[in-house]
Amino acid sequence: MPGTASRPLALAALTVFELVPPDMVSCAADAGYDFVGLRLLPASDEEIRHPIVGDTPMVRETARRIAETGVRALDVEIFRLKPDTNVDDYRAPLETGARFGARNALVAGNDPDEARLTDRFGAFCDLAAEFGIAGSLEPMPWTEVKTFAQGARIVAAAARENSGVLVDPIHFDRGGSRAGEIATAPRERLRYAQLCDAPAERPRDVEGLLHQARAERLMPGDGGLDLLGILSALPRDIPLSLEVPMRTLAKTMPAVERARRILDKTRALLERLH
Repeated sequence: MPGTASRPLALAALTVFELVPPDMVSCAADAGYDFVGLRLLPASDEEIRHPIVGDTPMVRETARRIAETGVRALDVEIFRLKPDTNVDDYRAPLETGARFGARNALVAGNDPDEARLTDRFGAFCDLAAEFGIAGSLEPMPWTEVKTFAQGARIVAAAARENSGVLVDPIHFDRGGSRAGEIATAPRERLRYAQLCDAPAERPRDVEGLLHQARAERLMPGDGGLDLLGILSALPRDIPLSLEVPMRTLAKTMPAVERARRILDKTRALLERLH
């Protein structure tokens, strides 16, 4: 079927966030994924922080699992660009990402000065290039890069070969973007995408947006997002990272079983593409 046999699928870290990184690799392998996503840096100060940068025992064990299973890292995250960010501070996590085989780094724009953010994103991509990694800017409605159009504009202005804009359907929808906008970005700027579903009704405040996005999404095909429209607009061969945190379900369903169900639903959805 179109889009299923040749399209690499990755298990995103947030989907099985109760696991430590080495177990995420094993979970991805056991559930039948091609790749895994690894969170090397926490998304917030409240989030658990693993010793997963440098040459730590956890890094070595994660690398061992990758070598043993053949499941490489699709991307590493999350690299925030703030007004006071020193891009060179990200050298160690990028080096660790390269050790895991990652070729993509997820970047969040948290600087209201778009010109400065653009320059810093370009500098990040220059640093990432030293490790064979591309930087993909992910628009999220609670950051300073809220829409796909804005993300694509920043990436175009930065003008780095190893840059991209990342589509995550829940952020894409909540930011008010539409599938038809995806064609405005050059093919080479769409390096990979994320996939999930969510109710069609949008949360009314930032707190609701954050909670739904970080804890209570839906499996692909179970919600009201325009997934077929988004997938039809994206290149058919780029990898998809299945980012489906379901914190309530995680209390009763083990990570591997959830990961398998998400994978099965994704494959069923991809088979509906023409």
